Amino acid sequence: MMRMLGAMARPWLMRLDPETAHRATINVLRFGPRGRPTTDPRLATAAFGLTFPNPLGLAAGFDKNAEVPDALLAAGFGFVEIGTLTPRPQRGNERPRLFRLAPDGAIVNRLGFNNEGYDVAHARLARRGAGIIGVNVGANKDSTDRAADYAAGIRVFSDVASYFTINVSSPNTPGLRDLQQRVALAEVLARVLDARASRAVQRPILVKIAPDVDEATLDDIVDVARAHGIDGMIISNTTISRPPGLSENAREPGGLSGRPLFALSTRMLARAYLRVEGAFPLIGCGGVDGPEAAFAKIEAGASLLQVYTALIYRGPRLIDDILAGLSARVSRGAPLAASIGAKAVDWSAPDPL
Repeated sequence: MMRMLGAMARPWLMRLDPETAHRATINVLRFGPRGRPTTDPRLATAAFGLTFPNPLGLAAGFDKNAEVPDALLAAGFGFVEIGTLTPRPQRGNERPRLFRLAPDGAIVNRLGFNNEGYDVAHARLARRGAGIIGVNVGANKDSTDRAADYAAGIRVFSDVASYFTINVSSPNTPGLRDLQQRVALAEVLARVLDARASRAVQRPILVKIAPDVDEATLDDIVDVARAHGIDGMIISNTTISRPPGLSENAREPGGLSGRPLFALSTRMLARAYLRVEGAFPLIGCGGVDGPEAAFAKIEAGASLLQVYTALIYRGPRLIDDILAGLSARVSRGAPLAASIGAKAVDWSAPDPL
């Protein structure tokens, strides 16, 4: 039923302003089904000390305020990441701030961490059911101590999160990406880990990075993450680069996501995988729009996957297609765990362009 309604609603939603369409989708999902669908048990994936029913997750940005995580899990996702959340509510940047690039299967956003704050989201998560929910935390735009904002997120959500993502890579908060530099990142992670150590329940902590960092910065990020014993990384966030040939809205400032991000983010994923040397698992995010792209991420080094932009254009059937495609790979003798990183060396090669 949800798939049928999604197919019927999508043409109408695409005629709306993108942010209005997103709000309408969240409102509809409030009345969506609950429970957990049956998935191929061969797709179960262990990572970060958790067992995921399947490796396909929904990236942060869709359910910023933890309004509908149970409905999204019921749609078939193995896990859902909510946020990005900041300690205090903030409006984000002025509208319009979300732009479709439909011919490219892409989106440009400059939302700026618009959200209702930690307390509202925590109250919602405290009332929800079972299933793996990641909490993506950030810093307020006007914060004078951004490391403290991240640490506060760990303390607030430790009783309701399955894992945490430290978002230091959004391009839409001025100066935030500077936190990916060695000294700044080390301070953030030290404060975050201290906050985790103070809690009775200690959850895995992941770091989400940009696809635009250079080789030296990637070396630093991985070195700092490994030195601090971080549990994993998400690669990647949106890009500030613009591949040639995109449609008109690509001129808008902000982060680009979707199909044009696939090659860049997958190359960065492979390079990180080779540097991590098995110290922790990686989540591959960026341009996953079908089973082929999903399996390519796994071969580049991802243990888990996240989608978002393609869901806007394809609807919930995307979930079915990716999971069916991964099951078919397993049936043909390609177990997912054995395929992780199988082509990382190939993917890590320099961009021929």
